[in-house]
Formats: sequence, C-alpha cells, structure tokens
Amino acid sequence: MNDLILSQRELTENPTARVPICLVLDVSGSMTGDPIEELNRGVKLFMESIRRDDIACAAAEISMVTFGGSVQTVFEFGSIHRQTIPHLSASGKTPMGEAVETALTMLENRKRLYARVGVDYYQPWLVLMTDGAPTDNIANAAYRTTTLLDEKKLTIFPIGIGADADLNALKQFSPKRTPLRLKDLNFVDFFEWLSKSVSRVSASTPGEDVKLDKPSWVSEWETL
Repeated sequence: MNDLILSQRELTENPTARVPICLVLDVSGSMTGDPIEELNRGVKLFMESIRRDDIACAAAEISMVTFGGSVQTVFEFGSIHRQTIPHLSASGKTPMGEAVETALTMLENRKRLYARVGVDYYQPWLVLMTDGAPTDNIANAAYRTTTLLDEKKLTIFPIGIGADADLNALKQFSPKRTPLRLKDLNFVDFFEWLSKSVSRVSASTPGEDVKLDKPSWVSEWETL
C-alpha cells in the first residue's frame, strides 16, 4: 500500500481536525558537531512528546524537509506512530529556497487531500531553522510564503541558529514576524515549546486564536 492510499485511509478512519506541520531544517556542513547532535536530540524529544499526548497525536501531522547539499524529504505527512525518528547528519551547502518551496508544495498537497476526504484542518505551520545564509535564490520561495501569510493560510516560525544565521534572509520569508535567534544550542527547549504549542492548538477549534507561551529558548522575545 503506497503512502498516499495509507494516508487517505488514516484520515477517513480518524476524521479529527489536523494540524499540518512541516519542519524545514538546515543540515549543511556548518551544522557539523554539537549543532547537528543537539538538533537530533530536539527532533527526537518533539516526536516523542507528540506521541505521548493523545490529543496532539490524533491531530498533528508532521513532515520533514532537510537542506544540506541537496534537499531531502525525510518523511511525508502521516501518522506519527509510523514515522521513524531520523538521525540527521550534516554536509554540503544551504539550498534554503528550494527546501522552502518543497515544503510549501507538500503543505498545499496535504490541504487538497484534507478537502478531498472531508477533514477539517488548522492553519498549517512551517518551521524554518538555519545557522547560515542561503546558497540558492530564495526570491520565489519568499514570495510564495509571504503570499500565504498575507492570505492567513500559513503560520511560519523562522529560527536562526547561532551568531552566523542570516536573520535578514529569514525576514524575507516572514516580514511581519521577526525571526528569532536560538539561544546557544537550545534545540531541546525549542522543540519542547513547539510540542506544547501543538498540543494547545490541537485542543482548540480550527480558526480560534490561540495564545502561545512565551518561549524560553531566545535571549530576546518578540510576539509569536
């Protein structure tokens, strides 16, 4: 059974309103060492936390795209119980624009599937994390992202990792929400905050305005 047929069956059997979340993660060569290991710890904590939360587990659908040398779809949307927690490795350049476009296309395809099977959904989330600057052209990806933001069809969390992260590039994807810089390598704190946010949204009604907790993983906090 292919993934699309399996996903359609899962949606039909569990018509809970979904929270589609795409993690777009920088795994370029500059992430080698402690950064990639801490990122792996954070991703593991996030997925395990969602699995333990009955409400979030029923509602959250997670996909993952990495960019380091090339863009890879680590896993598509689907039940978190059948997704393998990945071990990410670092190498290559930073094709951020291609990665974001890949994620946006995946989100659009998922929304079409929800509509086809009659499942409601919350505004999609895109989490973009990078420790550097893009090595490809991000203009079209930024245009697609900002258009969706203006139409209130997307929520984006742009996160810079370390002092060398290009927040100006991240700002092009998020003109109305200031990109935040991760304090030290607090991936675990970030993903713990993200899992709690997913749980809170999952317990709400689609379209309801949900206030997220003030994060502890940044030195200076802007309104999320």
